[in-house]
Amino acid sequence: MSFPLYAPAEEHDMLRETVRALADEKIAPRAAEADEAEEFPWDVYKALVASDLHAIHVPEAYGGAGGDALAAVIVIEEVARACASSSLIPAVNKLGTVPIMLSASEELKQQYLPAVARGDAMFSYALSEPEAGSDAAAMKTRAVLDGDHYVLNGTKMWITNAGVSEYYTVMAVTDPSAGARGISAFVVEKSDEGVSFGPKERKLGIKASPTRQVILEDVRIPESRMIGAPGTGFKTALATLDHTRVTIAAQALGIAQGALDYAVGYVKERKQFGKAVADFQGVQFMLADMAMKLEAARQLTYHAAAKSERAMKGEPQKDLTFLSSAAKCAASDAAMEITVDAVQMLGGYGYTKDFPVERMMRDAKITQIYEGTNQIQRMVMARQLLK
Repeated sequence: MSFPLYAPAEEHDMLRETVRALADEKIAPRAAEADEAEEFPWDVYKALVASDLHAIHVPEAYGGAGGDALAAVIVIEEVARACASSSLIPAVNKLGTVPIMLSASEELKQQYLPAVARGDAMFSYALSEPEAGSDAAAMKTRAVLDGDHYVLNGTKMWITNAGVSEYYTVMAVTDPSAGARGISAFVVEKSDEGVSFGPKERKLGIKASPTRQVILEDVRIPESRMIGAPGTGFKTALATLDHTRVTIAAQALGIAQGALDYAVGYVKERKQFGKAVADFQGVQFMLADMAMKLEAARQLTYHAAAKSERAMKGEPQKDLTFLSSAAKCAASDAAMEITVDAVQMLGGYGYTKDFPVERMMRDAKITQIYEGTNQIQRMVMARQLLK
């Protein structure tokens, strides 16, 4: 697919219609229940797989749909409009596999990407640790070479879809004397001996997507499962985030759009002082501001997606790091503001679980935190400006 820098092409518009129809029919009706039960929505996963929307980014060479970065954004955005937890299926599949697409041997790509494309396995990303969140280079997980195998020991924290994913991109220290240049990337399988998972975190939002520790105890894996050369893992991790921060921006856009759509519908119907709430100028100005913030963030996100696509195709984009951080930061800040305003517009009803905007407000918060807090994003942007 080729597309102009800011505007989606016709095939992207058709993709949006397809995803929205699926989301309205199969995902939105399950969102409140999945949130309440804190259970991974396997039926939603199967519906996404059946429509080839669970990992649209996997290249055709590996059995995937070969969707570009904007296609991935649109899928995540439209699923998140219905259910933020479910949007983590396509988002995390991309996060887990981008390190392989960027840095792995052809053999490793052939070994793992087709299973993801078929929907036989999901792929999570394991970078953070209990003492290494924003300071990811301070990780303690070790990988020690023993013959033609590596032995991994450590604990990864905040791992999205841990336990339901079959495969994990794991960053581990192979040379403790080399700092960030001593970190390497590996593929670990759920079935590898010594892999276990901590209890599910009890979270504010995205409750239907499990977040757990991944615990590695003497996990022995073949040397061939290293992604790229020894010591290149942290570089791969940072390059990955340049692409996947755009998908978090997409998730934030979707949550915000869902909240705005619901609020607009509500204020048109709800009557106070003898007229529709939508007739009050104070409410109209709030809606205008919500829509303006959302559209500004969307344009920035699509622009970043266009840059991400070019970079994936091997054309260096020196402003991708800035733009992906800016998109993630702007979209998540907008989502938080818009969902808070949507709750306000519904008044007392907005504060109850009978209406979806309180869930959207809870879900929006994580987009300001994961894949780099918005404070870290501002540091990244400033560094890009000052270097």
